[in-house]
Amino acid sequence: MTKELRRLSILVLMMFLALFASTTWIQGIQSADLADYPRNTRALYDSYEVQRGSIIASGSAIASSVPSSDVFSWQRVYVDPDMWAPVTGVIPVVGQATGIEQAMNDELSGTASSQFLSRIEQILTGQPPRGSNVVLSLDADVQRAAYEALGDLQGAVIAIEPDTGRVLAMVTSPSYDTNLLVSHDTAQVETDYAALLADPANPLYNRAIAGDLNPPGSTFKVVVVAAALASGQYTPESQIPNPAIWQLPQSSNTIRNDTGGTCGPGETVSIADALRLSCNIPMAQLAVQLGDEAIRQQAEKFGFNLSFSVPLESIPSSYPRGLDAPQTALTGFGQGQVTATPLQMAMVSAGIANGGIVMNPRMVDQVIGPDLSVQQTFEDSVFGEALSPELNEEMVAMMVANVENGAASNARIEGVDVAGKTGTAENGPNEPYTLWFTGFAPADDPEVAVAVVVENGGGMGQSGYGGLIAAPIAKKVMEAVLNK
Repeated sequence: MTKELRRLSILVLMMFLALFASTTWIQGIQSADLADYPRNTRALYDSYEVQRGSIIASGSAIASSVPSSDVFSWQRVYVDPDMWAPVTGVIPVVGQATGIEQAMNDELSGTASSQFLSRIEQILTGQPPRGSNVVLSLDADVQRAAYEALGDLQGAVIAIEPDTGRVLAMVTSPSYDTNLLVSHDTAQVETDYAALLADPANPLYNRAIAGDLNPPGSTFKVVVVAAALASGQYTPESQIPNPAIWQLPQSSNTIRNDTGGTCGPGETVSIADALRLSCNIPMAQLAVQLGDEAIRQQAEKFGFNLSFSVPLESIPSSYPRGLDAPQTALTGFGQGQVTATPLQMAMVSAGIANGGIVMNPRMVDQVIGPDLSVQQTFEDSVFGEALSPELNEEMVAMMVANVENGAASNARIEGVDVAGKTGTAENGPNEPYTLWFTGFAPADDPEVAVAVVVENGGGMGQSGYGGLIAAPIAKKVMEAVLNK
């Protein structure tokens, strides 16, 4: 071989190796980044070649794909988009997918492992590729009741079936029109998406499971009382000192009850009455007596400090470790460093409604193929036991008393025993309150557990409270379930 031919061979080999390396890098390592690159229009158009499956609630499609005459082939369409936005999410032509569209993307696009045989059949028969349908657990009537009850208030509502964990409703406000983000006018989509991102009310937040978490206020007293009962050192009739003002331990700061006076007339008050009247001082003292570790452990039995995939991913509600005595006292009435999602507070009520057994929440029942075959079924699963059956009965009785003749009386339903707890959480010296309710009905045979959060004081600043605004919303949602 001549010197020139050898040099040429080496050059060709080097060029081949460079081409092989770059191709491997692009197709292997960079493939995901390239697929997600917003200017990669070829990948975008290819994703619209497949008829995406529908998202179904109560037998009707709330998200589906219809033929389009442009380069996208298919147009995604959402029904009642503002009402269903936190559930369906969106599969936008610009930006990231959210909601069920994102969490169940493989099934909806027909690429999940459970759809392998279906894909083979489509290839052999020459059928065009199609995604599968996702059937939700949500009830359209309950969803609408929650949506209309929340109205223009900023907040969220979630309803759960206690003995299964199935989510029956998930609403947040303000919401947005998901159809705006699936328009095939990409320039307009970019404009609309930028406006949603810039909106200070954060309409893209799913406040039921994420967003900026709120302190749970007095709804967290349910967890504190559960910890007290579980300790074996307290009963509902155990007495707590009953001053009108109490100085936090190791601190010069003082706290008061919402009424400004004592929790009832006596020098002491029972745990049951302190919960029924929603008094802060007895609960703060009880929290200090229990200690932060006991409360945290009880909170975690209900799901605190964990994320749940429903299959939407929730932000963990938080009860931190290592709190000192004054910080622990504040958590006794849901203030300080404790935060929660409505999902978490609904799980607290659902666990008590279900005899002390907390179920893992879920919002998908089945995946149905284009040929109507059931490709996947989602089963109920147990998260854990929060309370023994005996202690749980005591919790149910105390929560029923809250609604019958306590702070949660605005959640009463005629002819039905309702169990519940309200909350009014402070956010700062001049900030509006966050208003809460959590509960379940009927108390003797629960069908639904609900949590409601209303932010910005429900438009009343520091004059609103949970029993006034959040409890009636929950009542309407529970009635929607019970009247079916």
